[in-house]
Amino acid sequence: MSFSDLFDSGFKKRNESHFAAIVRVAMDDGIITAEEQAFLDRLAQNLDISEGDYKSILKDYKSQPINPPVSYDRRLERLYDLVRMVHVDTIKGDPEHTLLKKIGVGLGFHSENVKYIVDKALTLVSNNVDLDIFIDEIKHMNR
Repeated sequence: MSFSDLFDSGFKKRNESHFAAIVRVAMDDGIITAEEQAFLDRLAQNLDISEGDYKSILKDYKSQPINPPVSYDRRLERLYDLVRMVHVDTIKGDPEHTLLKKIGVGLGFHSENVKYIVDKALTLVSNNVDLDIFIDEIKHMNR
Protein backbone atom coordinates (compact mmCIF):
# COMPACT_ATOMS: atom_id res chain seq x y z
CA MET A 1 0.00 0.00 0.00
CA SER A 2 1.42 3.39 -0.95
CA PHE A 3 1.44 6.43 1.29
CA SER A 4 -1.26 8.08 -0.81
CA ASP A 5 -3.56 5.07 -0.38
CA LEU A 6 -3.80 5.88 3.32
CA PHE A 7 -5.70 9.09 2.65
CA ASP A 8 -8.92 9.91 0.87
CA SER A 9 -9.27 11.92 -2.30
CA GLY A 10 -10.02 15.02 -0.19
CA PHE A 11 -6.49 14.87 1.19
CA LYS A 12 -5.11 14.54 -2.33
CA LYS A 13 -7.19 17.51 -3.52
CA ARG A 14 -5.96 19.63 -0.59
CA ASN A 15 -2.37 18.78 -1.50
CA GLU A 16 -3.01 19.67 -5.14
CA SER A 17 -4.64 22.94 -4.10
CA HIS A 18 -1.77 23.71 -1.75
CA PHE A 19 0.78 22.93 -4.48
CA ALA A 20 -1.10 25.09 -7.01
CA ALA A 21 -1.12 27.99 -4.55
CA ILE A 22 2.64 27.70 -4.10
CA VAL A 23 3.12 27.63 -7.89
CA ARG A 24 0.97 30.76 -8.16
CA VAL A 25 3.06 32.46 -5.47
CA ALA A 26 6.30 31.41 -7.19
CA MET A 27 4.97 32.89 -10.46
CA ASP A 28 4.00 36.16 -8.79
CA ASP A 29 7.03 37.91 -10.27
CA GLY A 30 6.49 36.27 -13.67
CA ILE A 31 9.33 33.76 -13.48
CA ILE A 32 10.23 30.59 -11.69
CA THR A 33 13.93 30.54 -10.92
CA ALA A 34 15.96 27.35 -11.20
CA GLU A 35 15.97 27.06 -7.40
CA GLU A 36 12.20 27.52 -7.25
CA GLN A 37 11.72 24.96 -10.04
CA ALA A 38 13.85 22.41 -8.22
CA PHE A 39 11.91 23.08 -5.02
CA LEU A 40 8.57 22.70 -6.83
CA ASP A 41 9.75 19.40 -8.30
CA ARG A 42 10.62 18.04 -4.86
CA LEU A 43 7.49 19.50 -3.28
CA ALA A 44 5.29 17.82 -5.90
CA GLN A 45 6.95 14.52 -5.12
CA ASN A 46 6.55 15.03 -1.35
CA LEU A 47 2.87 15.94 -1.78
CA ASP A 48 2.32 12.95 -4.09
CA ILE A 49 1.28 15.10 -7.05
CA SER A 50 1.14 12.95 -10.19
CA GLU A 51 3.23 13.95 -13.19
CA GLY A 52 0.08 14.71 -15.18
CA ASP A 53 -1.38 16.89 -12.42
CA TYR A 54 2.00 18.57 -11.97
CA LYS A 55 2.19 19.54 -15.64
CA SER A 56 -1.44 20.64 -15.66
CA ILE A 57 -1.00 22.83 -12.60
CA LEU A 58 2.19 24.43 -13.97
CA LYS A 59 0.51 25.10 -17.31
CA ASP A 60 -2.70 26.56 -15.91
CA TYR A 61 -1.85 27.63 -12.35
CA LYS A 62 -4.09 30.72 -12.48
CA SER A 63 -7.22 28.59 -12.81
CA GLN A 64 -6.47 26.75 -9.57
CA PRO A 65 -8.24 28.09 -6.48
CA ILE A 66 -6.12 29.47 -3.67
CA ASN A 67 -7.34 28.09 -0.39
CA PRO A 68 -4.97 29.17 2.35
CA PRO A 69 -5.66 27.55 5.70
CA VAL A 70 -8.33 29.51 7.53
CA SER A 71 -7.09 29.04 11.07
CA TYR A 72 -3.90 30.70 12.23
CA ASP A 73 -2.64 27.44 13.74
CA ARG A 74 -3.09 25.62 10.40
CA ARG A 75 -1.19 28.39 8.62
CA LEU A 76 1.62 28.01 11.14
CA GLU A 77 1.63 24.23 10.63
CA ARG A 78 1.92 24.68 6.86
CA LEU A 79 4.64 27.29 7.34
CA TYR A 80 6.53 24.92 9.64
CA ASP A 81 6.38 22.11 7.07
CA LEU A 82 7.44 24.35 4.19
CA VAL A 83 10.23 26.08 6.09
CA ARG A 84 11.63 22.67 7.03
CA MET A 85 11.47 21.55 3.38
CA VAL A 86 13.18 24.69 2.10
CA HIS A 87 15.72 24.68 4.94
CA VAL A 88 16.94 21.13 4.30
CA ASP A 89 16.95 21.82 0.57
CA THR A 90 19.79 23.32 -1.39
CA ILE A 91 18.14 26.74 -1.45
CA LYS A 92 20.15 29.02 0.85
CA GLY A 93 20.64 32.73 1.50
CA ASP A 94 18.59 35.32 -0.36
CA PRO A 95 16.77 32.82 -2.63
CA GLU A 96 15.67 30.91 0.50
CA HIS A 97 14.30 34.08 2.11
CA THR A 98 12.66 35.27 -1.10
CA LEU A 99 10.90 31.96 -1.68
CA LEU A 100 9.74 31.69 1.93
CA LYS A 101 8.45 35.28 1.94
CA LYS A 102 6.42 34.52 -1.18
CA ILE A 103 5.09 31.35 0.43
CA GLY A 104 4.31 33.22 3.66
CA VAL A 105 2.22 35.79 1.79
CA GLY A 106 0.52 32.96 -0.10
CA LEU A 107 -0.36 31.33 3.21
CA GLY A 108 -2.08 34.52 4.30
CA PHE A 109 0.54 36.25 6.43
CA HIS A 110 0.57 40.04 6.03
CA SER A 111 3.25 41.26 3.64
CA GLU A 112 4.53 43.81 6.19
CA ASN A 113 5.20 41.08 8.77
CA VAL A 114 6.27 38.17 6.59
CA LYS A 115 10.00 39.01 6.66
CA TYR A 116 10.04 38.84 10.46
CA ILE A 117 7.95 35.68 10.51
CA VAL A 118 10.24 33.99 7.98
CA ASP A 119 13.39 35.04 9.85
CA LYS A 120 11.99 33.68 13.12
CA ALA A 121 10.73 30.51 11.42
CA LEU A 122 14.16 29.82 9.88
CA THR A 123 15.87 30.37 13.23
CA LEU A 124 13.46 28.00 14.96
CA VAL A 125 13.80 25.31 12.29
CA SER A 126 17.60 25.68 12.38
CA ASN A 127 17.37 24.97 16.10
CA ASN A 128 15.33 21.81 15.40
CA VAL A 129 12.30 22.83 17.44
CA ASP A 130 9.16 20.72 17.23
CA LEU A 131 5.83 21.96 15.88
CA ASP A 132 4.39 22.91 19.28
CA ILE A 133 7.37 25.08 20.19
CA PHE A 134 7.41 26.56 16.67
CA ILE A 135 3.75 27.61 16.92
CA ASP A 136 4.17 29.02 20.42
CA GLU A 137 7.30 30.99 19.49
CA ILE A 138 5.79 32.45 16.33
CA LYS A 139 2.59 33.42 18.15
CA HIS A 140 4.56 35.15 20.88
CA MET A 141 7.50 36.54 18.92
CA ASN A 142 6.74 40.14 19.90
CA ARG A 143 6.81 39.61 23.64
